[in-house]
Amino acid sequence: MPQIVLDTSTTRRTTMALLTAFASLALLLALIGIYGVISRSVTQRTREIGIRMALGAGTHAVQRVTLRQALALSSAGLLVGLLAAAILRPAVQTLVFEADPGNPVLYAAISAAMLLIALAACYLPARRASRVDPQIALRWE
Repeated sequence: MPQIVLDTSTTRRTTMALLTAFASLALLLALIGIYGVISRSVTQRTREIGIRMALGAGTHAVQRVTLRQALALSSAGLLVGLLAAAILRPAVQTLVFEADPGNPVLYAAISAAMLLIALAACYLPARRASRVDPQIALRWE
């Protein structure tokens, strides 16, 4: 009997292992993508950041502006992802064994985790932006 149970659940376990692996890879790619987009945005705004710093903006103000922009972009992506998850829910429901993919607590936890990951990915570009020397930034092109 245990062998029959194992044989019937092998396909579902393999599917779940593949889904987990691909979800982890997607999370890593999202993290790299968010970092790249925010880093590029900070690089393009070096002159603006230098002007802000020359006019007296502190490092925390520059970090706050950079993180606010990053959170706005991440929130928009999160909304698109939640919409796609709601649309694809019936397809996922056939793959997930004994779980409810429509659980609102699950969506809230994943949303919070993605926003935390986005903040972590945005921290380095925000910190780099706050350390810009205004004289170098004003000469930069």
